[in-house]
Amino acid sequence: MPGIDTVLLDRDGTVIVDEHYLCDPARVRLLPGAGQALARLADAGMRLFLVSNQSGIGRGFFTEAGHLAVQARLEALLREHGVRLADAAFCLHAPDAGCPCRKPGLGQWQALRHRHGLDPATTAVIGDKASDVAFGTNLGAAVTVLVLTGHGADEAARLGLPPLTGEAMDLPEGGVPGLPWPDILARDLAAAVERLMEK
Repeated sequence: MPGIDTVLLDRDGTVIVDEHYLCDPARVRLLPGAGQALARLADAGMRLFLVSNQSGIGRGFFTEAGHLAVQARLEALLREHGVRLADAAFCLHAPDAGCPCRKPGLGQWQALRHRHGLDPATTAVIGDKASDVAFGTNLGAAVTVLVLTGHGADEAARLGLPPLTGEAMDLPEGGVPGLPWPDILARDLAAAVERLMEK
């Protein structure tokens, strides 16, 4: 994957099953093929980071400790596939708090960039929401990918994306300010990784 050395991943609906305000580590489940897909990226020398909006904390639905327990369980599941995350960032604020770290704001990117010297020109962003795509566009990522797992199918319809042909496909530039189209539309994380590896 020439030119890409960093992948920023949304968590719920992209890497794990979206359980809606997940705070019970016993309910953490990798999406089918996600562990193997991330192992392919890791084996190719990619640095993997999670970036996640966790407004359930700000809304009072669960605690930061609950979030961290879920994160620890996810990392344990990934280690079974030989995958170690380089780091993770999250926004704990409710949407109406106006927090700059809530995607598509760039607070999470700025924190990770500061800690790890990340370069947007060598970064890919993968997620299941329009806010993930806009986040990637806002930071100037080399590649943005929308997966159709989680909320992805509904978000693709909201963005007016063409129907997916095959497992993954490149898209032309499109969208409107704040709701840009992704560079790649993919069935799931495994298909997204396959497309990135091809490119």
